[in-house]
Amino acid sequence: MTRVREPQRYTVDVHRPDDFEEFWAATLQQVAAVPLRPSFDYVPERSTEEIAVYDVHYDSWEGVRISGWFAVPRPEYLPPPYPALMMLPGYISEPTVPKHWAKQGYAAFAVAPRGKLRSNQLFNPGYPGLLVENIVDPNTYGYRGFYVDAVRAVETALTRPEVDADRVGLSGSSQGGALTITTAALLPDVIKCGAAGAPYLCGFMDSAKLTHSYPYEEMNEYLRVHPDHEQQMAETVGYYDGVNFAPNIRASMFVYIGLEDDVCPPETGFAVYDAMKCEKELHTYERCGHDAGLHWVLPKVDDFLAGHLKPGAAGEGK
Repeated sequence: MTRVREPQRYTVDVHRPDDFEEFWAATLQQVAAVPLRPSFDYVPERSTEEIAVYDVHYDSWEGVRISGWFAVPRPEYLPPPYPALMMLPGYISEPTVPKHWAKQGYAAFAVAPRGKLRSNQLFNPGYPGLLVENIVDPNTYGYRGFYVDAVRAVETALTRPEVDADRVGLSGSSQGGALTITTAALLPDVIKCGAAGAPYLCGFMDSAKLTHSYPYEEMNEYLRVHPDHEQQMAETVGYYDGVNFAPNIRASMFVYIGLEDDVCPPETGFAVYDAMKCEKELHTYERCGHDAGLHWVLPKVDDFLAGHLKPGAAGEGK
């Protein structure tokens, strides 16, 4: 008899370290001592009559210089201030210039955390590779700097005078969904809303058992070589699991998942959603995989973000 998959009934087992809060408070305190040194270089060949595009750089964890793209309406097209919309990337995807979002009235920032092509000078574990980079030590695990890079991107966006600090949103799918969750949790007083699709980095240990697709298969491959490291791995990823970040989120959240996702198991999507204590909404799509129902959900994501961030409504967030 064929077993019917019921991801919403699955119990995800996530270890939450006793010093989880202290670990991340210390991390943010440590990186605060690193000067941000933001730079925004205007790129005329990527700009249009309506949109100005900037090549962005800033300093982050351990002094790594991080890049991104910033696209913003020209004031004669739409007067400031603008809500900031942070576009967070997937595991292997490279950020593209977010002119589409800028044309809608956002100050749109496409983030390229460490390891991406324009941010890989001092950190480049590769793909596959990032997920298991120092995965047996929470202090040096690759995602520590990665999570901080997303936080520092928000801080960089807020240095812009045309950005309304009261209207900051996050959006991304897969790894971008994970970073939406972690960034909202690490900046609870800053982020107003977040849209997280097919969230990755939630229920790490269960995910590696529920799927044999990459990137989680990196963990299985690592354990085949180092089976004695499983406990250390579980202890490390507890500091990085979206399920443990979720209760700290105060922003309004929009979560969407595909019920046949074989990359980021829907079981873990339900788990991170259930762990959220904020205002939230969940959208699930049958017969959809890692795309998480993209064709149907994108208009809903647009409406959710616009409803909270009000692009084109200059000054309403103040």
